[in-house]
Amino acid sequence: MQLPILIDSGSGETLQNQIIRQMQALIRNKQLRPGSPVPSSRELSKQLHVSRNTVAEAYADLVDEGYLCSRRAIGTFISDTFPEDAIAARPGHSSSRSPSHRRAVNLPLPYTGRGKPGLHRPIDRALNHDFSLGKVDSGSFPAGTWRRLTLECLGGAAERISEYNDPAGLPELRQLIANYLGPARGMVVSPEQILIVGGCQQGMNLAAHLFLGTNTPVVVEAPCYRGAAFLFESYGARIIPVPVDDHGLRISALPDQGAKLACITPSHQFPTGVTLSMDRRLALLDWASRHNTYVLEVDYDADFRYEDSPLPSLYALDRAACTLYMSSFSHAIGPGLRLGYMVVPRNLIQAATTIKALTDNGQPWLEQAILAQFIREGGLLHHLKRIRQTYRLRRDALIDALHHYFPGSRVTGAESGSHVVWHLPPGLPPAEDLKAIAHSCGIGVYPLDDSPSWFHQDMADRDRILLLGYTVLTEQQINAAMGVLQAALADQDRIDPA
Repeated sequence: MQLPILIDSGSGETLQNQIIRQMQALIRNKQLRPGSPVPSSRELSKQLHVSRNTVAEAYADLVDEGYLCSRRAIGTFISDTFPEDAIAARPGHSSSRSPSHRRAVNLPLPYTGRGKPGLHRPIDRALNHDFSLGKVDSGSFPAGTWRRLTLECLGGAAERISEYNDPAGLPELRQLIANYLGPARGMVVSPEQILIVGGCQQGMNLAAHLFLGTNTPVVVEAPCYRGAAFLFESYGARIIPVPVDDHGLRISALPDQGAKLACITPSHQFPTGVTLSMDRRLALLDWASRHNTYVLEVDYDADFRYEDSPLPSLYALDRAACTLYMSSFSHAIGPGLRLGYMVVPRNLIQAATTIKALTDNGQPWLEQAILAQFIREGGLLHHLKRIRQTYRLRRDALIDALHHYFPGSRVTGAESGSHVVWHLPPGLPPAEDLKAIAHSCGIGVYPLDDSPSWFHQDMADRDRILLLGYTVLTEQQINAAMGVLQAALADQDRIDPA
């Protein structure tokens, strides 16, 4: 380890004092952390081109002052406590020299966002049955196959890891995705139109970088995924919320003046779960074409359609080349993989690739190579077929349990995806109260306000809705959890009839 210490031999200050002063500054500013090792006197003397005795004497003084501590036969380390800390701890004492007490009041503040846009949710150990959203059944992960493919890909890793790769993504992976999108989504695209991204969030960020600036109008669904709305806000965009009903986005509520971008989840609207009807898909594309608006189609879980054939994607229906399509492997394989893809119109290929290169110079090579081989061998299609059946059985078990234990329940958004919307029947407490009761008996259920959702305006039945994910619980666990919840509610009624 080398320390950022500069020695001025022409200075009137001794070499030893220069070392002491600069090391004290590094320690006070927490550039050197408590408990971390420092170079040996031999190493530092070589770095600074001074005698070893000079460094040794400086170290000895720093030890005497309490900045360093020496451990026999091990080395020299930064002390856990510093002299300034002991002084500051005395009653009535304040240190004006401490960096933590200074503030640069004239510096511009960074964008800090609002709310909690991320999807990470710490594990709640108090929950025995968690109906949280966005999770994938870890037991279904093809661990053996993935391990084998990792070892195979590592055989050629030296050359590929030692150089920068195409920022748009691994060419063979992009070709395989293009082949997949034909039969799966009805899309005819070339590999050059595909960009590999770090999940849908990065894809949305790339689209925002392409189109948005201060006061740029952007249409979002109301309600929608908060990670999209907050992201667009961070670019200074002017959010135009358009309501959603049982058939998806209300086309009649789209702005007459158009917008620069419209972010839509047509296959399984988040969070309501509804599917955008065919006539509204065509009307949306017509509106976008007439108003020179780009449509960002976020197809985050279209691999999971249970009841009938999926409708064509907006991209497949688009004749004006105004749609950007985006999907990811988060629900198909796992969100920890952090791989997705974006399909852009041909006239945007160069701009989108340039922005992608400026952002990160491409995703990690190894994960892309493993995924490409997984798709090439037919592993992805086999995996999807298997877990689609697993999730369908769990969805069915959840719907049956809701109707059995809570008569009068209405469930929507069940045709596809990985969660359903539970509209609470009369007699049950509001969503927030029900969440608290459920949590007290080890069950996690989620009101709209406690989900990754964003609302521009109040919904009439907002406090009568719960979102329930079902992918990580077995049919038996789902039924047992709803039985426990029913018993807890019945007991609650006995304790407090009001």
